[in-house]
Amino acid sequence: MQGWILAGLLAASGNSAASDWFRDRFIDPQDKQFDASNYLLEHKGALAVPIIITEPAVGYGGGLALAWFSESIKDAATRAKETGGRLTPPNIYGLAVMGTENGTKGAGGGARMSFFDDTWRYRGGAMAMSVNLDFYGIGGELPGGGIDKLGYNLKGYMAFNELTRRLGESDQWLGLRWLYMSLDAKLDLGTASDAGLTDKEFAKKGSGLGVTYVFDSRDNIFFTKSGVEASIDGMFYSPSIGSDMTFQAYRAHAFAYIPAGEKVVVALRADGRTARGDVPFYQLPFIDMRGVPAARYQDENVGVLEAEARYYVTPRWIALAFIGAGRNWGRTTSFEDKGTVVSKGVGFRYVIARRLGLAMGIDIAKGPEDTAFYIQMGNAWR
Repeated sequence: MQGWILAGLLAASGNSAASDWFRDRFIDPQDKQFDASNYLLEHKGALAVPIIITEPAVGYGGGLALAWFSESIKDAATRAKETGGRLTPPNIYGLAVMGTENGTKGAGGGARMSFFDDTWRYRGGAMAMSVNLDFYGIGGELPGGGIDKLGYNLKGYMAFNELTRRLGESDQWLGLRWLYMSLDAKLDLGTASDAGLTDKEFAKKGSGLGVTYVFDSRDNIFFTKSGVEASIDGMFYSPSIGSDMTFQAYRAHAFAYIPAGEKVVVALRADGRTARGDVPFYQLPFIDMRGVPAARYQDENVGVLEAEARYYVTPRWIALAFIGAGRNWGRTTSFEDKGTVVSKGVGFRYVIARRLGLAMGIDIAKGPEDTAFYIQMGNAWR
């Protein structure tokens, strides 16, 4: 809508050069609709990207990211065609700052790079942060029964590095990870015992090495219509590599996208996470679903099943509905005795870059406690 309004203003002002510039980059000649394909395909260098935050756990907020592209996607495609090699995405470097209404704030930078005809990939970054969250107790209950939650703050910094290698010419990747964090955890009120925690669970430094296996056959990484993304990850923390405590964290997930006719896509998600050892409470797994605040339902084990159905009303506009169920169990409750957390909702997407298959829109989700909305760019699952 903004694109059509701006195009009209430019035309009305008589500035034909500006009007032509806008039309060439933001109007699709195929259907005459607002579209950023040409701009994104041809763009290289710096790009400013606004950040909009609607996560219920930290409140509304925003920020700004500045990304730098080593070359345009169009140039990368042309080079691959001329050399007969694989299409290698451009290297991307970025800086970002953000803040929310509950006082959460952070700043950091990162990079995503490909090497040797996209045989090797690197991604990583570092950030400083101060995050305000609520702790509801491991398993969802605080000792004593007098209060439902305790506010806490995590302040410090963290760094992440991952290097993966394509296995032959397949869609499979194998890689190594390193995660380091130094965070001071402080309760707004009370002590560790008031939260049902030990001093070990307030550990400051965590340093872990890990392995990851990824299978990715998606037709499009931005807004997938068919294919599967699946991975198995393991992280191992030990004082021998700089961690205060010894513990392990594992995750296995699969996202499947299945076309059902020309206008319908069904997406399915299965996601399991577990942690063992002297795990800091803020690194325990939690149920991660739209409509459920981050870190609301934590325990040693978490399992999530989710389904999403998309209907292409037009080639540009997509309506969708989703429903998910999750459980957290292990420390105080068995899987059989634990209740199920259910979230459901609806949303829409507008295909903002047709040639890239990139869509963005809004999801509205109803969880056990509240209703939340999310501004989405591409697939909702990560």
